[in-house]
Amino acid sequence: MPNKDQFEGKAREVGGSAQEKAGEVTGDEDLQARGAATKGKGKVQGTVGTVKDKAGKLKDKVTGH
Repeated sequence: MPNKDQFEGKAREVGGSAQEKAGEVTGDEDLQARGAATKGKGKVQGTVGTVKDKAGKLKDKVTGH
């Protein structure tokens, strides 16, 4: 089950991709750049969520929970 960061990161990625595509279709380079930036932020947030998840699992394994 995805944690909050993974879920929000994926949502941000999808939204950024749509925004980026809309910029491509309309020829709006600013919109395209903002979409790419949003998509990148989403990927980073998703990665942070994955790291948190793995750290939590490692902690549980070490502490025996």
